[in-house]
Amino acid sequence: MQRLSSYRDFDWVLLGFVMLLSLISVLEIKSATLHTKFHGFETKQIGFLAVGLLLMFIISLIDYHRLIDIVPWAYGIGIVSLIAVRLVGTKVLGARRWIKLPGGIHFQPSEWIKLILIVAVARYFWNLAGKELTWGDIGKAFALVCVPFLMVLKQPDLGTSLTYLPVLVCGLFLGGIRFKQAAIIVLSLAILVGGAWKAGKLLKPYQKARLTSFIDPDSDPRGSGYQIRQSLIAVGSGGIWGKGANKGTQTQGDFLPIPYTDFIFAAFCEEHGFVGALGVLLLYFLILMRLIQNAQTASDLPGTFIIMGVVAVIVFQIAVNVGMVVGLMPVTGIPLPLMSYGGSSILFTFLALGIIMNIRMRRFVN
Repeated sequence: MQRLSSYRDFDWVLLGFVMLLSLISVLEIKSATLHTKFHGFETKQIGFLAVGLLLMFIISLIDYHRLIDIVPWAYGIGIVSLIAVRLVGTKVLGARRWIKLPGGIHFQPSEWIKLILIVAVARYFWNLAGKELTWGDIGKAFALVCVPFLMVLKQPDLGTSLTYLPVLVCGLFLGGIRFKQAAIIVLSLAILVGGAWKAGKLLKPYQKARLTSFIDPDSDPRGSGYQIRQSLIAVGSGGIWGKGANKGTQTQGDFLPIPYTDFIFAAFCEEHGFVGALGVLLLYFLILMRLIQNAQTASDLPGTFIIMGVVAVIVFQIAVNVGMVVGLMPVTGIPLPLMSYGGSSILFTFLALGIIMNIRMRRFVN
């Protein structure tokens, strides 16, 4: 009876919105890869979704307080896995991000670190609840997040490492950081990043080119500005109603780069226009509102912290990816949640949803 009662409290509305967005993703991946060597990726995406759903239901049955208890061990294992990537990881296109496992499976530890950090930061600030944050507390929070951040940035994987920062920002905000402290941190980071940028020690040359090309993509239309220019053409050519499924000239003509992952929103805009794009953004809004509602009704602080950590990561990914597609953000390789092709991103999202469902189902449990 206890398990049936729990599933009665499952957020089926939230799951419905998620599955609708996932269906749109599968259809768009099929369309975007129709005339490419990647045709059939929609089948793999369905497989990722099926595994994600299974893991979501499994983790929803495990009391999230147990996850909070074991997160120090999980954090340690995560750091060891990042060291293993550095030592024995598979190098692809100059980046060492994966560990090759038996059976041809490639494991990307950096993606799972996100989930570990969300729970670890929630545990850390829960232990500080009711206490005024000192500079020592803030420094420890920075160390907790910045150690894996710097390790992933070194791989190099700028996109994934940047998704760790919203977890830290959310934790500091909910943990009660004072305005003066926040202002000093922002100013110090601006000076530090600016100095490292000028010294050329912060990013690789190609990463710098990506970050600056969005300001003036026409300055290097065949190089660093190519992706943004083609994305803008695709979005603009979609008009109000779009050209229709499988009819996007930029997408089907293979002008739009990687239209099934980083630029899937541009492909969708070309085929379904402004109305279709607005519909997808509305779906994201509804999903985020349901998540925030679950955070407000959580039975304790760690539950609220965990859900808001997930919200922070998803909002960041949506803002950066959509901003990148329309030329307001640099190209960073951050996927669009539940839309972009990729097993690691899908599994992270559904595992996070499983923990959120777990928190919701235990709202009324002492």
